Amino acid sequence: MFLPHRVYLSHYHTYHQLSVYHLFVYYSIVYSNLEISKQQTMSNILQRLFGRHRLPLASTVLTNYLRQTNEPPWTSFFVKYTSVIDDQRGRSHFNWKTGDSNYHVLRSGCFPYIKYHCTKRPYKDLRIDDRLFSVLKIINLGIPLFLYGLSAVFMISYKELVKTPKGDVYIYFLLKEDKGSMH
Repeated sequence: MFLPHRVYLSHYHTYHQLSVYHLFVYYSIVYSNLEISKQQTMSNILQRLFGRHRLPLASTVLTNYLRQTNEPPWTSFFVKYTSVIDDQRGRSHFNWKTGDSNYHVLRSGCFPYIKYHCTKRPYKDLRIDDRLFSVLKIINLGIPLFLYGLSAVFMISYKELVKTPKGDVYIYFLLKEDKGSMH
């Protein structure tokens, strides 16, 4: 039987039948719930302060764009970090299932953008490739990707609107793509 927090503290000597184990479990639960609620509260405050709770996930933008373009054989685009919540952070090369198609996705953070290169291919285990690309990014300190992102700011020549449940997001291209072309 667990009693309220105050009862344990104020009447501990009268409850000798309670074991140390019960107290430990009770305080562990109270402490972990406090920690979770602090994290959630801080997260909610930051989201409200910066408005990030209204942004779509990057994965939603990727999926919706592939569907919107009728699952093209390939595509390559940028999306601004400030336009999405980056739920694919840390992933470099992975499979992405959309509709009837599987895509091999090369994803890189190229500040101020996230760069996606998607190719329609059969499913393959890409964990080794993903780790290799991650190691390469760490070894070169991300400097080439940062420079690529900065140069993309000046080289982008076309943008498209992707519709998501949390609002529309612009994605950017170095060149306008011919939808459905193999190259």
